[in-house]
Amino acid sequence: MKLGNETLVSQFLLEGLTDTEELRPLLFAIFLLVYIVAVVGNLGIVSLVVMDSRLHTPMYFFLANLSLLDTAYISNTAPQVLVHLLVPVQTMPYRACPTQIFFLHFLAPWECFLLTAMAYDCYAAICQPLHYLVLMGQWTRTRLASISCLLALADALTHTIFASLLKFRGPRLITHFFCDLPPLIKLSCSSMQANELALFFFSFVVALAPCALVVISYIHVVAAILRIRSAEGRRKAFSTCGAHVTMVCVFYITSVLCYILPSSAYSGLWDWVLSVLYVVLTPMLNPIIYSM
Repeated sequence: MKLGNETLVSQFLLEGLTDTEELRPLLFAIFLLVYIVAVVGNLGIVSLVVMDSRLHTPMYFFLANLSLLDTAYISNTAPQVLVHLLVPVQTMPYRACPTQIFFLHFLAPWECFLLTAMAYDCYAAICQPLHYLVLMGQWTRTRLASISCLLALADALTHTIFASLLKFRGPRLITHFFCDLPPLIKLSCSSMQANELALFFFSFVVALAPCALVVISYIHVVAAILRIRSAEGRRKAFSTCGAHVTMVCVFYITSVLCYILPSSAYSGLWDWVLSVLYVVLTPMLNPIIYSM
């Protein structure tokens, strides 16, 4: 249907992971295994934290929340990818695209802010051990989680509203295996300036500013650890924060590379690899790294 010079798009075509039929069963098996491991691992961590009273501490409070977010995050894209690997034509209804964008830009920023809160928890535990229970009491934990949720919600609503205002004419092929803003913006025939400014602004708010806070926290943590005289004490202190540092590096680096670059940079194998790492592998790696 057309209204003036604009096309009312009812559905989008997705490029998918591959056009090679022989690779589809292999990719389906890999993604199904990754999805199962991610869901079982993250829900297993949540169950352990809830059932074991010894784990009712600030660090495991944030870890349980992080695991729930990872479960929801990978479930927003992985089932769709699995279905599309089984069908010859990958389509997505128009209304489903903004919905997927909303959850992508709600769950991922929430996770960014939780990782920042976990860095503060590590700082309080190592740099302020005598005041730890006061600094990270139940009220503080709840407030940090709530503020993280509200900031993520503001990010998601902004991107979803701007995405719903985009107008499309002609091509409907999204050069991606799920619906996200950068490839969707490339299809639009309307001005993309507001969308790209929003992406750049929230990349700062969601990724760069929290990452700076994490770096500041760990500067203090490393300085405090180096003041510990015993090698065993330093080893235990470093192991306490090692898993968190690893996940911060993986998550923040991929998120910044995916969203701080202009839309012209989103093409080719590099974009595919970053998206898989950011959307699928990170939620699977979290329970593995934190369990170790």
